[in-house]
Amino acid sequence: MSTFRIVGLVVIVCLGLVAVAAYALLASYIYLAPSLPTVDAMRSGSVPVPLRIFTRSGELIAQIGEKRRVPVAYDDVPVLVREAFVAAEDQRFFTHHGFDYSGVLRAAVVDLTSGDFTQGASTITMQAARNMFLSFDKTIRRKLQEIFLTYRMEHEFSKEQILITYLNVIFLGQRSYGVAAAAETYFGKPLDQLSVAEAATLAGIPQAPSRFNPITNPKAAQVRRHYVLTQMQKLNYIDASTAQRAAQEPVEARDHGIQYDVEAPYVAEMARAEIVSRYGDDAVNQGYRVYTTIDGRLQTAANRAVRIGLIEYDRRHGYRGPLKQLTLDEHSAPSKLDAALSVVPEIGDLHPALVVSVAPTAARVYIRSMGFAQIEWEGLSWAHKRISDTRVGAPPKHADDVVQRGDVVYVVTNGRGEAALAQLPEAQGALVALDPNDGAVAALVGGFDYFDNKFNRVTQARRQPGSGFKPFLYSAALENGFTPSTVVMDAPIVYDDSGQEKIWRPENNEKSFSGPTRLREALVHSRNLVTVRVVRQLGIETAIDYASKFGFKPDDMPKDMTIALGSLPATPLQMVTAYAVFANGGYRVDSNFIDRIDDASGRIVFQNTPRLVCESCDAPMAGADSAAAPGDSSSAPGAAAGAGVAGATVGARSTAGAGAGAGVGDLDHAPPNPLPSLIAANRVAERVISPQNVWILDDMMADVITRGTGVRAGMALHRKDISGKTGTTNEARDTWFNGFNRNIVVTVWVGFDLERPLGEGEEGSRTAVPIWVNFMREALRGQPDRPRPMPSGLVSLRISPKTGALAGANDADAINEIFMEDHLPPAANTGNSPPGTGTQNVPGSGEPLF
Repeated sequence: MSTFRIVGLVVIVCLGLVAVAAYALLASYIYLAPSLPTVDAMRSGSVPVPLRIFTRSGELIAQIGEKRRVPVAYDDVPVLVREAFVAAEDQRFFTHHGFDYSGVLRAAVVDLTSGDFTQGASTITMQAARNMFLSFDKTIRRKLQEIFLTYRMEHEFSKEQILITYLNVIFLGQRSYGVAAAAETYFGKPLDQLSVAEAATLAGIPQAPSRFNPITNPKAAQVRRHYVLTQMQKLNYIDASTAQRAAQEPVEARDHGIQYDVEAPYVAEMARAEIVSRYGDDAVNQGYRVYTTIDGRLQTAANRAVRIGLIEYDRRHGYRGPLKQLTLDEHSAPSKLDAALSVVPEIGDLHPALVVSVAPTAARVYIRSMGFAQIEWEGLSWAHKRISDTRVGAPPKHADDVVQRGDVVYVVTNGRGEAALAQLPEAQGALVALDPNDGAVAALVGGFDYFDNKFNRVTQARRQPGSGFKPFLYSAALENGFTPSTVVMDAPIVYDDSGQEKIWRPENNEKSFSGPTRLREALVHSRNLVTVRVVRQLGIETAIDYASKFGFKPDDMPKDMTIALGSLPATPLQMVTAYAVFANGGYRVDSNFIDRIDDASGRIVFQNTPRLVCESCDAPMAGADSAAAPGDSSSAPGAAAGAGVAGATVGARSTAGAGAGAGVGDLDHAPPNPLPSLIAANRVAERVISPQNVWILDDMMADVITRGTGVRAGMALHRKDISGKTGTTNEARDTWFNGFNRNIVVTVWVGFDLERPLGEGEEGSRTAVPIWVNFMREALRGQPDRPRPMPSGLVSLRISPKTGALAGANDADAINEIFMEDHLPPAANTGNSPPGTGTQNVPGSGEPLF
């Protein structure tokens, strides 16, 4: 056979093979085309993006989802980072058309000669197609799909679009997808703060994420980084000196976790539950952004206040001893000490530490991941040995009475080498702060530490409010003929028809009796027996009907006289919402914590429009149109709604601009009320009690602060515009403080999850008030006093402090009291018997009060 014929035969065979291959490729495309995403689908395609939750002003609270991902735009990725990935993964990316044939040959040669088999042949486009639209199955079908998608992407998208897709979807280890998430994970930095060495480290990971992980395998990551830097230099992305300096830097990556700006995990879980309720279980991976009504500054203050308050309570009840004992000491390597302490979780602001030496009045400790610190006597002397729930031992005299070398303990530290002994509190607490003008939650803490105990006591703990319920009953009394000067007997009383199985003998907390007592004094000093007699005079049904105006459910309230002592179940969120009526001048608002929800594209899919307090709307909008039921709010089911309506300013807080409104701390800088015409009738909060009733109750609860059970708050804050009421149930199982001014209302609860007494001497004024005070110091910082102006319809009269009747002209002991114009005190010497000798009746009532 001639050479010509042989060559011809070879050509024919090759052409046949090419034809067969082309036919096979065409057939494969026709077969696989239905399984490939269309161009439109590719353009609108989305990757799983975690749910992100923010404060009102845009500070990150949490990121929730299966994958850590922070999508970024092309221009938001620094040139240095883009160049590092191109140098590492696809040096001819901007010149090839999706398939780098020379790269395939190069990779094959390097792998065969080195035996390393780490050189990849996939281009950035191929990796983007695979990560964005395909599975990772190692099959011929999947590889063909990848080829067809690569071709389609190269012809339908720009190189910049392909590169940013790749940079957003590539897996970089530690559950991180995309360069922005990886920068936060490994270095705790945004992309624009990465050094050359850090950018090269990240760019080296995609080749083998587990092998080149800079946390688990820093040596391999360093070798890979050196390769990336060399390629960057060859491509003239960096010069030789820059590459050399970067190569000499140590690999200092560690898992930084999700970097949040504000710690509010209980709020984050509430938002997650609401998103799932609205949009389904998959919504946490669909890129929703939830803007809450939380004020970041106040949330931080709330976290600190609750933790300090619970730690202080726990200290009063003794030291329970070390967590465990170890044999390590200060001569052990820090890595060994960290490893030994790693089994002890960090909870709240409590850090695990090892006692390495003990002096007569001090101890030296090693704090996990923080180094050595000194505990002076002030940080140890509190630790009386705990004997039982109600007893502690004698005060310690020396440090070794408290701790021993090798003890594993919790400490609190200032981060400057100083620490104090601590322990995880057994009691729990909750704090919730509302803007009373629209019900927006400004701060919420559901317990000492969410990650230790996820039970949200603000929304889930239904506990008895005790005396904190009295103001609602006293408001009912004022509406039904009582006055602040009405005298009621504070004396023993026995009931055998209270619905109890046995005779009920209510008592005052102090086990003492004051005899004839004016209503104001009864509230100021929280006299239980006076309240019982007031409720008996009102009637239980009247009390229940009136309390429901504040949002309490009639079915939750007991149908017996124990209602006088606050025996109904109520959550802190219910209490703070009810007290908002007193704070805002008499309007019912609905608590809400979500301002708006954006989808992954940035489109607003929910904008809350809560009911708003508008005093100037009262007269022109009175009637059915302006008194729609509070339950008809457009807020989400449950407690999931937000504050804010674009362009409206109501009460004292501007809500203009969703997600960027002023926080509660800025209330005094907001414009005045708008004209009623700016607010739809169904947006105006319903007035449920008169301004005269509100003013008197506010004034009476201001006396609670200045000289009653809340006096610690008055002494600490030195303000004239705060009011409130403590609450303590039987045996101090639940302790409360509900306090407010015109701008903010705050409820604090302290107790045990498994109900038991908090201990002798523990009551709302000692447990809850300090937490409230610590929070309000920050909430009211920089705000001037704003006492509530007295409305029309009230008069000031001089009365006898003993009888509550109008004082005579020569009564030297007379005091001033405020009355509603239609509920005035009796005149002096009208024939009414002095309290204790006959009956002083409430106007319009025939039943004796004692």
